[in-house]
Amino acid sequence: MAQNEESNERFWGTFHGPNMGYIEEQYDLYKENHEAVDPSLREIFDEHGAPEWLNQSKGTIQATTQKTSPIDDVKKLTSAMKLVEAIRRFGHLEADIYPVGRKERDTELVNPETYGLSEQDLRNMPASWLWEQSPSGVEDGFDVIQKLKKLYSGTITFEYDHVNNDDERTWLLERIESGEFHLKLSNEEQRQLLERLAHVEGFESFLQKTFVGQKRFSIEGLEAMVPMLDRIVKYATEDKVEHIMMGMAHRGRLSVLAHVLGKPYDRIFSEFHHSPDKELIPSEGSTGINYGWTGDVKYHFGATKEVKDGDEIETRITLAHNPSHLEFVNPVVEGFARAAQDNRSESGYPEQDINKAVGVLIHGDAAFIGEGVVAETLNLSGLPGYKTGGTLHIIANNLVGYTTNQEDGRSTRYASDLAKGFEIPIIHVNADDPIACVSAIKIAYEYRQKFHKDFLIDLVGYRRYGHNEMDEPRTTQPYLYQDIDEHSTAAKVFADRLKVEGVVDNDEFEKIKDQVESSLRGIYDGMKENNTGEAEAKNMPKALANGLDRFETAVPLEDLKALNAGILKRPEGFTGFKKLEKILKRRENVLEEGNKADWGAGEALTYASILNDGIPIRLTGQDTERGTFAHRHMVLHDVKTAETYCPMHGLDQAKASFDIRNSPLSEAGVLGFEYGYSVQSKNTLVIWEAQFGDFANAGQVIFDQFIAASRAKWGEKSNMVMLLPHGYEGQGPEHSSARLERFLQMAAEKNWIVANVTSAAQFFHLIRRQAALRDKEEARPLVLMTPKSLLRNQRVASTAKEFVEGKFEPLRQQPNLKVSKKNAKRLLIGSGKVMVDVEDAIDNSEENFDWLRALRLEQIYPFPKKELEKALKELPNLEEIVWVQEEPKNMGSWDFVDDYLRDLLSEGQSLRYIGRPDRSSPAVGEPNIHKTEQNQIVREAINPSKGGDSSERN
Repeated sequence: MAQNEESNERFWGTFHGPNMGYIEEQYDLYKENHEAVDPSLREIFDEHGAPEWLNQSKGTIQATTQKTSPIDDVKKLTSAMKLVEAIRRFGHLEADIYPVGRKERDTELVNPETYGLSEQDLRNMPASWLWEQSPSGVEDGFDVIQKLKKLYSGTITFEYDHVNNDDERTWLLERIESGEFHLKLSNEEQRQLLERLAHVEGFESFLQKTFVGQKRFSIEGLEAMVPMLDRIVKYATEDKVEHIMMGMAHRGRLSVLAHVLGKPYDRIFSEFHHSPDKELIPSEGSTGINYGWTGDVKYHFGATKEVKDGDEIETRITLAHNPSHLEFVNPVVEGFARAAQDNRSESGYPEQDINKAVGVLIHGDAAFIGEGVVAETLNLSGLPGYKTGGTLHIIANNLVGYTTNQEDGRSTRYASDLAKGFEIPIIHVNADDPIACVSAIKIAYEYRQKFHKDFLIDLVGYRRYGHNEMDEPRTTQPYLYQDIDEHSTAAKVFADRLKVEGVVDNDEFEKIKDQVESSLRGIYDGMKENNTGEAEAKNMPKALANGLDRFETAVPLEDLKALNAGILKRPEGFTGFKKLEKILKRRENVLEEGNKADWGAGEALTYASILNDGIPIRLTGQDTERGTFAHRHMVLHDVKTAETYCPMHGLDQAKASFDIRNSPLSEAGVLGFEYGYSVQSKNTLVIWEAQFGDFANAGQVIFDQFIAASRAKWGEKSNMVMLLPHGYEGQGPEHSSARLERFLQMAAEKNWIVANVTSAAQFFHLIRRQAALRDKEEARPLVLMTPKSLLRNQRVASTAKEFVEGKFEPLRQQPNLKVSKKNAKRLLIGSGKVMVDVEDAIDNSEENFDWLRALRLEQIYPFPKKELEKALKELPNLEEIVWVQEEPKNMGSWDFVDDYLRDLLSEGQSLRYIGRPDRSSPAVGEPNIHKTEQNQIVREAINPSKGGDSSERN
């Protein structure tokens, strides 16, 4: 007899008496109309077919008296099925996942009584009715409920009903309900796990006793995090994963650095500089971790560890540096991972291998749900230009956010609930059960490898001390900390469990603890003292102080013409948008004598020439493929097939990838991702473009904490470019200013370049110089104000000669202004679009301007002081220097440049500002008022009368 026939026979054999007659009646209805019977019965008939006894003699059926009616039996069965599904969906509500604090459990949804079921009702049902794949020993419905509750309501529990993919849900269900997820550790493996916990606990305890009152944001209460990370490393190395990219905030960071990244204990001890007994310096050979020259607090630093098999590196573990803005490291780590996965050596889009890198992010429970950058990062996980094949997330859940309780910190039951919106499976696990914790890693890692999607583990523990070790938590959480004070450590809880199970002897745990203490004490006592007691500040690398003139950026005309022709090629059969192709066709002759290349054409030549040099480019941003202002069009759409084509991919001369992507509507998340990509792939020119420069302020944390300061703090090198459309054109407060002043305020120690260029050739040379800087000591980010209306203005267009000769000019002569150095009384200096407006006004005026000299400050930082000094020496009769800008006086460049300009004044010369007055908003919202203001600024700039500060009258 076939297996399914045997199964059907067993199933129908459980019916008897009046039930059989009722089933026959319902089956007749089912044959006539499936929809006429109850859904629960319809499912039974669909699966098991006709009742088995209908094939037998009708006369053999003997009716027996039952106390319940057939319809009641079916209702009981339906209720039991609902209960089973409720346990799968809501078993977490009564799970034992809280080591301390929350003891009450929400059990109503998973109680039989809620569904009108008694134990006897469940006993009357065969297990196979409710759980087709029920394991041996599960005989009836009551056994099913007990077994499922054990699986879903223990120290580990699962939420995956929000995952809409059937294959994923089925896979998860099978792993959970077969018990395959649960690691079966041998006695020796359990002892090793206990020893690992004892080392983590001992390390933290030693720091607490030795450096009293010092902040360390201890891992205590979440010690299981270390063996969980160990397990990820184990699986990744077995799978030959080249990179494990990790990010985390402070909680437990020192323990992770010490135990997972292998940061030497003496190096960590030395960073507790305010120890009362001695100033510590680490022993020789233990300082191989990169630092910047200003440094950072010890629990912000990252590290790198290489896992080797002999001399061969199997896996490199990287823990990213992270500031106190807790979750902003998330997109940075994702950028690391994607950069490590991409092969950029061929033209076209990079070829991604998701098994080259795995991302691991450790979150705080309050920050995960509270910080918007978390949602931005999760949203990247499935997008073509940003996905990394699945990230393993761990919430280090210590139940409190600094001093804020959960009811004040989130509107959801769990900190992890945000992940449900992205269909990420969730495990909640009790941090006091280390075997359950490492088992959670097993299923998470396997899911990532199979489905290439994110997985989240909510590691529920506590923090033994306050937010930091100087804090007193009992003032705000007295009851919770009474519970914590009475609660044994995770290692002690596990040791007691192993004693009961006969895995370890009664005194084995104490011996391990003593060994750990002795080892750490020996390292500490063996450290040298700093006799002076004074640490010397490091200096900025000399290469950063040098100029950038040594980089040649010109390209031969023949090469440029060949590249331009290649950009205009189309694949056979490609039908572009007719109007657009006509516009692009005009670029065909821009390099011929008498013609000029506008900004769009110059930008295309810039990227093409960089690809020709074998340098990969990654260009992303909102609407970047077309360009917000419809000037770029580097991804074309076939009007008949909707297929896309990137002209940079069709270049025969391209020797590297060109990765251009429209980003999601995100600034902080995407900017962090691109920064991470640039750090990991130092030979790639990474460019991020804001839709409008104003929108960059939504990524201010990434600018402040990472891009501007990371080199000085952490020694982390980036060469990325930020294109920020900037210029006053009557479009209102949010479409005018890229907040240039903020970038200049942070400009110091040659940390980045801030520029505002006014010609296609200047852009060409500047970006080519930036590409040449890659992975050199001189490397640094570039903040570039880019045009909007000027994109098509012929005043910023450049001749072929400007591309094939010279290099970037930080200080540029004002075009179309006849120079009379002897007669010059006023030197007008400005930056960006306003100087083009001045040029236009002079050209359209019949006045004689031989008294005027004008310069464009194209690179504002580093300030070209030498170039300006040279220009001033050529003006013997100069009376005044006038700075002109379109931004308000308290914005733009004025507050940055005035000191430089004042220092260059000679006796009898004055410095004056022309522009808008101080304002709270960067621009007016009424176009006509804007036009009046702009005209007034330009008129005053070229008016021969000296006047006063224009801001007083504007």
